[in-house]
Amino acid sequence: MTPLNGFLKVGNGPRKVLAMNGWFGSSADWAPILPALDLDAFTYVFFDYRGYGRSIERNGDHTFAEAAADVIALADHLNWQRFSLLGHSMGGMAMQKVLLAAPGRIERMVGIAAVPACGSRMDAARLAAFERAVNDVAARAAIIDFSTGKRLSPAWSARLAQESAQLSRPEAFAGYLPQWAASDMSADVVGHPVPVKVFIGEHDPTLTPELMRSTWLAWYRNAEMEVLRNAAHYPVHEVPVALATALENYLKRAQDWTAHQ
Repeated sequence: MTPLNGFLKVGNGPRKVLAMNGWFGSSADWAPILPALDLDAFTYVFFDYRGYGRSIERNGDHTFAEAAADVIALADHLNWQRFSLLGHSMGGMAMQKVLLAAPGRIERMVGIAAVPACGSRMDAARLAAFERAVNDVAARAAIIDFSTGKRLSPAWSARLAQESAQLSRPEAFAGYLPQWAASDMSADVVGHPVPVKVFIGEHDPTLTPELMRSTWLAWYRNAEMEVLRNAAHYPVHEVPVALATALENYLKRAQDWTAHQ
């Protein structure tokens, strides 16, 4: 049997959601929202990419195509024929690769400060700064501080950076960077009918309402956006209860969940 990626599974509800974390995260990154989730209504699986978290010892090419195949293999193992996708930051782009690989199986997508299908479109100088973060924890902390609007405790940014270094292998961290920073699959998603909601923090300096309108909301026919107050790029940490509530309010909207069980 082909080995599966590591994951954390919580809940026993009929509505199934698979979550994909950001570049700095892992399945452990979702812990702040767990107490606020409705585990009778939902079953959540928090997925780890190869080289991250519960999959830290699993080798691979560290591409989104590979991650999508791993997600589908995990869904098959769980006997999930239909499920929704949740993606933070890099995970927002990665989950779109899953959608393209298995479009008939995805019920909804939810992006949290999610990179659009065109990637981040970094210039060379910014990409070099992110490349330094592969082996420099202080550089990771600086990126986290910037992406949260330079408004939060430096100790928190440093701790999150240290945890990211502990829960990802450098080759995996480096491998996924060009996948979300320099690739573009926007032509493949334009006009897609899957329902999508994107949540962004009001203080996020780069993933702004204007960017979401010109990408996610322009490319998906059934897309909407919500701005989360008192948050920036890490709503899971900054406003966990508000995020979990808004997330499940969206996912609980009238829909025939039972038809696919």
